[in-house]
Amino acid sequence: MKIFLIGFMGSGKTTLGRKLAQKLGYTFADLDERMCAYTGKTIPELFASLGEDGFRKLEQEVLHSTQKEENLVVSTGGGTPCFFDNMDWMNKEGKTVYLHVAAKALAVRLEQAKTERPLLGNRTGEDLLAFIEHKLAEREAFYQKANMMVSGLDMTADKLLLYLEAAQLK
Repeated sequence: MKIFLIGFMGSGKTTLGRKLAQKLGYTFADLDERMCAYTGKTIPELFASLGEDGFRKLEQEVLHSTQKEENLVVSTGGGTPCFFDNMDWMNKEGKTVYLHVAAKALAVRLEQAKTERPLLGNRTGEDLLAFIEHKLAEREAFYQKANMMVSGLDMTADKLLLYLEAAQLK
């Protein structure tokens, strides 16, 4: 079984994914980390050298490389479900969980984050919030294709495990 965690950057996919994988005894895979290991470059370097189109193609390649793996929790990039056939592919290959977080909460999290996020640039305050609201509106239709939607605000691995079991997604 594979579980793909989707949602906007800052929604908690990587943190929750690591904990969920540990609880399940599964392997954890962060797509960004795998892309960096595969290329030897950081995410900002990849974005700068490949542009967004090239970055998304590489992201799809790395996503599809999980096909033969079992017992895996995958933390995807925020845009991963929105390009090519990625969302349909993930739904075919495993179970998808959308970690929903409101734009204002995401803005607070992302302003406090130490990780460089190429799509955000140097946005802060109202500019950051407006950007997040715009991107969420673009991406919501893709995120809504997930097998399950949960709140990313107060989600824990234990809670998510209970939801997955109740929905018979695990």
